[in-house]
Amino acid sequence: MSERLDLPLPDYDHLPVGSLISRIRTLDADGLQSVLSYEKAHANRVQVVSAMTHRLDDLKAGTQPSAGDPAAAQPEHAPAAAGGSQVSQATSGPPINPPSHGDPTNPAQPRSGS
Repeated sequence: MSERLDLPLPDYDHLPVGSLISRIRTLDADGLQSVLSYEKAHANRVQVVSAMTHRLDDLKAGTQPSAGDPAAAQPEHAPAAAGGSQVSQATSGPPINPPSHGDPTNPAQPRSGS
């Protein structure tokens, strides 16, 4: 049985299903078979197993793996921000002082006594 470190997709256990299904297109038949065996022995997600089985059939029929890199940067793991918040006194909006409730000069509030 393959260990996670031996799988051709880095950080396999943490990839979302959509990303995983996209990344299997970069694998050859041997790599896909190892990932499929691991998936069946562990999570055994129907959607993932089905996608891998169909892709494996395509590869056996002559389809070539895509040119993508299975270790490429992942959009679901965005890089950390370069710095802190850019909000400061100079960039914040003007202070807002809403009127108190029941103020007769506020047309949105009911007036009492009339």
